[in-house]
Amino acid sequence: MPPAVPPVGPGFSPLDEALGLLPGHLTPWLAESLVQLGTRLPFGQAAEVLWHFTQTSVSEATARRLTERAAAAWLQLDLAEVARGEGDLAEADAAPAPDLLQVSVDGAMVGLVGGEWGEVKLAAIGVVVRDAAGTVTTTELSYVARLTDAERFTQHALPELRRRGVDRAATVVGVADGASWIQGFLDWHCPDAVRILDFPHAVGYLAQAAQETWGPGTAATSEWLAVQAQTLKHGDPEDVLLALAALPPGPARDAALGYLGTRRAQITYAAFQAAGYPIGSGCVESGNKVVIEARLKGPGMHWTRDHADALAALRTVIANGRWADAWPRIAGQLRHAAHQPSARRRLARQPPRAGPTRPTTAAQPTAGIRCPGPGTPEDHRQRQTHRRPSVETIRPLSRRTETLTGTPYAVPHCWAPRARGRAGTRRPRAARGSAARR
Repeated sequence: MPPAVPPVGPGFSPLDEALGLLPGHLTPWLAESLVQLGTRLPFGQAAEVLWHFTQTSVSEATARRLTERAAAAWLQLDLAEVARGEGDLAEADAAPAPDLLQVSVDGAMVGLVGGEWGEVKLAAIGVVVRDAAGTVTTTELSYVARLTDAERFTQHALPELRRRGVDRAATVVGVADGASWIQGFLDWHCPDAVRILDFPHAVGYLAQAAQETWGPGTAATSEWLAVQAQTLKHGDPEDVLLALAALPPGPARDAALGYLGTRRAQITYAAFQAAGYPIGSGCVESGNKVVIEARLKGPGMHWTRDHADALAALRTVIANGRWADAWPRIAGQLRHAAHQPSARRRLARQPPRAGPTRPTTAAQPTAGIRCPGPGTPEDHRQRQTHRRPSVETIRPLSRRTETLTGTPYAVPHCWAPRARGRAGTRRPRAARGSAARR
């Protein structure tokens, strides 16, 4: 006999929401700990560390699944913030406007499934300070990371740059290499920024030209490179360009001359240092190693694009020191996803069935309980999910209703039970027949 009530699928009760429970068998604290470990460490190591400190055993697959779900949830929240185009404006308005900010942008390559490589783009934002000795350092660093194209990355960085006050800073210096997409990033966010070509990057072009002329590792190469690097850093860049032009023509020499010559305004390093500006993009170079490569570029690691993109974004939450603020939002997003009924998702994936339509009839009104007509969609759903109650179900309910409200429970005609005997039991068939004949 089929059950009177159809089975229900998995879901969340109000108590689960009040306790902050997440899908799965882990407590909220264990789930948060596992996700944070999975964001910092390889998934197998994350499971081992969780066992060491909590004596809770989870598999590597569980650590991977929960971490990747949390990363995807955070990315959805981040994209929603970008779509609003506002960022955390309340926090940005409350923070004082910095005097000097550095914005540096670069990329790090990570291995993808199928032997491909993808570039995770990273932006580093920090406050530039100068001590009494004249040493310039960049502090209070925060990061934005995405595995996407340059245009989407430029838009994705908007909330963080506004949060750091790039649009309100007195001076912004953009220290990076000369890649066109990086210059486009600076043009979009801070068109008035002071553009500085990364000094080690410029010296690298000088080194290639010297090695082409005298050979790698020779004394002449080292001597010429040392003199030109010193001149470039503390002297007039025109002298360096003249020294490059004096070298024998060659691919490396021509490339260096063209690259540095077209960026003449970005290599006046003596003037930049006198103004207290940084001339190197070491903050973003170290960010590539600490934020991206330390987690996404381990031995034998190969990622799908979606997972690498989401995990890179979640890594910046830890690097920016905002885990305590971000995790409640991530947990809420995970609970919201778990609230969606599985049956509704199945029906959404299935095409609607074509079939004959039933003629509609008017509903028969019944006192006490409404019996919708058989032709309405509501009636169709109710007949699928509710069974006709038995007599034993109706009678106690009628007595209870009459006791509590003083009003007898009106049984609809479509549920009316058959007549019973005096003792409340059904008469035997023979007795009923003989009574009918009499």
